[in-house]
Amino acid sequence: MVDSGVVPAAGIGVGPYQELTFDVQGDVDPATRAAVARMEATDLLVFAHGWNSDRSTSTRLYDRFFAPFPGLVGAGVRLGYVGVVWPSIRFSDEPIPDFDPPGARPGAEYGTALDGATRAALGVFWPGREAELDRAGELLAQRPESAAAFAEFGALVRRLVHADPAGQTLGPDVPAVFTLDTVEVCRVLAGALAEAEAAATPAGADPAGALAGGAVAAAPGPALGGGLRSLWGGAKELLRQATYYEMKKRAGVVGEHGLGPVLTDLAGRRPALRVHLIGHSFGARVVSFSLRAVPDAARHVKSLTLLQGAFSHYAFSERLPHDQRRGGALRGLQHRVDGPVVACHSAHDSALGVFYPLASRMAGDSAGLLGFDERWGAVGHDGVRAVPGAPRLGLEAALRGGLPEAGCVSVDAGSVVRRGGAPSGAHSDICHAELARIVVGAGRMGR
Repeated sequence: MVDSGVVPAAGIGVGPYQELTFDVQGDVDPATRAAVARMEATDLLVFAHGWNSDRSTSTRLYDRFFAPFPGLVGAGVRLGYVGVVWPSIRFSDEPIPDFDPPGARPGAEYGTALDGATRAALGVFWPGREAELDRAGELLAQRPESAAAFAEFGALVRRLVHADPAGQTLGPDVPAVFTLDTVEVCRVLAGALAEAEAAATPAGADPAGALAGGAVAAAPGPALGGGLRSLWGGAKELLRQATYYEMKKRAGVVGEHGLGPVLTDLAGRRPALRVHLIGHSFGARVVSFSLRAVPDAARHVKSLTLLQGAFSHYAFSERLPHDQRRGGALRGLQHRVDGPVVACHSAHDSALGVFYPLASRMAGDSAGLLGFDERWGAVGHDGVRAVPGAPRLGLEAALRGGLPEAGCVSVDAGSVVRRGGAPSGAHSDICHAELARIVVGAGRMGR
């Protein structure tokens, strides 16, 4: 372990550590920016969290994930640790392995109703939308047996995602889950949730076959019973999808207009500094979209590691397989990394294997709503797709034989990323020494 002589920050067992904080527009907190600029290090590990509702959750994540690094890097490497904090949200019934008590799903006892912590977090996430959130909360708690109540709920959700309540003036990028008949959408989401629950219940169950393989495609889900009242679990999932949609948009803004320019400016002032980007879930989108602000000739980003990334597996593709006229949102940007772009993925992640595809479908694509469709797959579910020459490795092979020096590579981390209950499965099961070793290998920092 390298002794940096720096006392770790409160709540973080490694050092030097600093936060880098952004708002929804991607504007950085100047004090945190200045603190990061003063860090003495040869290599910066810059980690962007995915969903979380408060600073303490992200701090615990960073503390747990960063813990193995001092014992993994070579003697000439002086690490600096940066935790990116940006406005996101986690429903309290989405478990984080190791953070929550074994078998616990905080908030799950509330059923379809919103527990106090989730309701408060939604108010912070959508400031000024108290009326819509309060009414949505009432409907979720009361679960009326009424098609009109579902229609009202759908209109409330559409207002939250800045869509027209009547569904008449929606833009081309609004997913179909917010535009189709609310009862039918909630029926699909309730079925998908039931499948996720069933897959998570048996010990050692593998959700890949039950979920990603198309169980939802065959039918709207298992027999739910109870008439319309039984579909309010799907309505809660629809509200959760709205937060995913908003986080997806925010993550791109924070990455491109916030994190990328901050790090590029820092590199201009300290050209010898090596930056290693790490992102979980929508945080993987943050760090990836930061590449848009990296000049073509720049070489300060030495590695990019995506942990259960919540964006398209075609993002780096020059040509989309289903539309050769278009490329991915990040096409070719892997070349702005002076090292590999590593996408760690797991089939045990039901947030990405089931619910992400539903949230990612475009308005009007109703034919594909009921099943997994390759067009809408996530990079954290099955790795990088449609990038020629991008190898696919198992975790053990990547640790034993090393990673490519550049370009995209997919690493199946399902052997360790496998724990977690419904609805998100193993999506947040990322605090493993093996994944820290992947980051070290990608950044060529090891002994």
